[in-house]
Amino acid sequence: MKRRWAWILSLGVSAGFLYLALRGLHLAEVWQALRTARYGWLLPGIAVYFVGLYLRAWRWHYLLRPVRNVPTRELFPVVTIGYMGNNIFPARAGEVIRAVLLRQKYRVPVSASLATILVERVYDGVVMLGFVFLNLPELARLAGSASGFVGDLQSLALWGSIAFLGALALFLAIGMFPERAEAWLTRVVAPLPPRWQERILKPGRAFLQGLRALGSPWEALMVFVTSVSIWLLETAKYWFVMHAFDFRVPFFALMLMNGVVNLATTLPSAPGYVGTFDTPGIAVLVAYGVDKAVATAYTFTLHAALWLPVTALGAYYALREGLRLRDVQQMQVADEAS
Repeated sequence: MKRRWAWILSLGVSAGFLYLALRGLHLAEVWQALRTARYGWLLPGIAVYFVGLYLRAWRWHYLLRPVRNVPTRELFPVVTIGYMGNNIFPARAGEVIRAVLLRQKYRVPVSASLATILVERVYDGVVMLGFVFLNLPELARLAGSASGFVGDLQSLALWGSIAFLGALALFLAIGMFPERAEAWLTRVVAPLPPRWQERILKPGRAFLQGLRALGSPWEALMVFVTSVSIWLLETAKYWFVMHAFDFRVPFFALMLMNGVVNLATTLPSAPGYVGTFDTPGIAVLVAYGVDKAVATAYTFTLHAALWLPVTALGAYYALREGLRLRDVQQMQVADEAS
């Protein structure tokens, strides 16, 4: 029942966003922009995206080292399978798939893996907000444009910064003072019955261990620099795909678009971030003066170029690992039960 309502909510959010994106749009004009696009520009965009994906695997290797030293080349298929899972299953199920695969292949505790994945997401959020803040003066100029969505980004960025930077500060503190963090966890569960204490302490300690890679400012800085590089490479893909269409905006505008759409995809939506990716991206481009039909054709093409290659490669790796749809569903059920 819980999963059914989650599906209904996700589909409703996606439908609402798609309605906003397509409202008042002449689909014949969108088709014309798609028909005349120069799709050869997608190839270098896909190439730089996979370079960024390999960097994600290296970042995860770096975060996992205090728990288990898994080579980057062996983590890359796991990361790719996880992105496939995020693209075809709801509620970012790919993150659970990554953690479970890592436990099965390398005996890394699921709680420790999920801690490192959560650190990744927090760093990603901080970088995305950085992309938005770099464009705050431009946002102030665009606030009076036809796109009301853009005018709300300044307050959204402020509240998002409080959330992500607060989480990052907490993780850094735990990483630098692990003994204190474990002592605090022990005190918190002390009033509980002994059987409950053990059920909480074991995964809790594994989770804290997953944050040990942030134990020094240098290590935290390395993760941050890697995260910035990952998202700059993804923005480069936006730039290459832009050249397939008849419009040009500055690279910083594409950084803003990248930050906005990826922050929006944290909302519940249908698998593949349908609607939550597209509507904010179109709104940013329209605010920069791009024709809405062209902006829609570009954003849909970009979304497909981000979705299809990594999903296909992830499916290949999943088949190679013998991972079946039923296995993924069992992982989701186990995650909900835990």
